[in-house]
Amino acid sequence: MSLFAFGLGYSASCVIDRGLLGPAAGTARSAAAVEAWRRKGVDAYPFGGADFAPGRREALRRAEVLLISIPPDADGDPALRTFASTIVETRALRIVYLSTVGVYGDISGAWVDESSPTAATARARARLEAEAGWRALGERAGVPVDILRLAGIYGPGRSTFDRLRDGTARRVIKPGQVFNRIHVEDIACAVEAVVAAGRPGDVYNVADGAPSPPEDVIAYAAQRLGVAAPPEESFAQARLSPMSRSFYEENRRVRVEKLMALGWAPAYPSYREGLAAIHSVEVERQTG
Repeated sequence: MSLFAFGLGYSASCVIDRGLLGPAAGTARSAAAVEAWRRKGVDAYPFGGADFAPGRREALRRAEVLLISIPPDADGDPALRTFASTIVETRALRIVYLSTVGVYGDISGAWVDESSPTAATARARARLEAEAGWRALGERAGVPVDILRLAGIYGPGRSTFDRLRDGTARRVIKPGQVFNRIHVEDIACAVEAVVAAGRPGDVYNVADGAPSPPEDVIAYAAQRLGVAAPPEESFAQARLSPMSRSFYEENRRVRVEKLMALGWAPAYPSYREGLAAIHSVEVERQTG
């Protein structure tokens, strides 16, 4: 098996590092990133430009699994715009598109599953249009398309520990607010699970089993580090960027039974297990 990833970012990196989907190729945003990936043995190419970069088209045509983690921009899905005609010519066996549980919007903390209504916000619409675009391309190419809707991603080098260390962690309190999260390794396992299942394309939520208040996560991480947690701030009075404020304006709990029916289960069923594992590795590296 072989993999081509549109967007050699955090989640795709974990899929590639696990190595279960075979030799990897893909696109990166900068020349430096392309070179770094090539040094690691990944057949990397710049994303930008027309679909005729030397080697890129052939690498894509050889891929059996396509993984897309590039979000839509103001003009829609960049990979669809640039590479649709080549994807139709590939020997791909499956397309996996990484979307977001943000498509469900705010439902005041209620539970959602894959059949739940989606939101009408601009960001939700953009994601839903991208999902629909990939499903349409899959039908045109005769390739099954799985949509993985991800909760908030965290993992080594991208966790509450890092925000505590750099001083950006904030304990903003909004009573009743909860979020699901998902460790990056559990995302990689979800990708592997849908590929291995070989079923017709479908939509799957990917989240942990513990929707929790964000301030609890920060307090737990601070305790693990042995530092004081940031002071509590009322959401009503907190000065937040528009993006951060919109994050707190969505409140839901995410069900994942559909994905678990494929044999997937989160190795990190809550932030506690995930953060504990990250911290243990950090301590081990420090102590040598």
